[in-house]
Amino acid sequence: MRPVIPYVTAALLFGLGVYGVLRRRNAVLVLMSVELMLNAVNLILVTADSTARAVLPHSGQVFALFVIVLAAAEIGVGLAIVLQLYRLRATVAVDDVPLTEPARTADGRETAVLDTEASR
Repeated sequence: MRPVIPYVTAALLFGLGVYGVLRRRNAVLVLMSVELMLNAVNLILVTADSTARAVLPHSGQVFALFVIVLAAAEIGVGLAIVLQLYRLRATVAVDDVPLTEPARTADGRETAVLDTEASR
């Protein structure tokens, strides 16, 4: 088997996944793009295992299995976060996710976290 075709396919899949992560605003589509990148890595691992026999037999396939388990755990946690985000904000747009909580003063007013850290 010529290893060029799977490597090029994996590179295209990985590039498509990176493009999806950088350009998408929907959190579910971002998770799907991450899965696409993980599948590209699996393709590279299995191709490298079948073309270059290492000291350990089938090591690329074992690593691919670990990546599949990691991907399943990532999807479980990621979808739980997306569902909680939808319940709280009624949207799954990544741009609308606040990265910091506003700090509250003693009288109950909200101030930006960056302002309170800059004044120290």
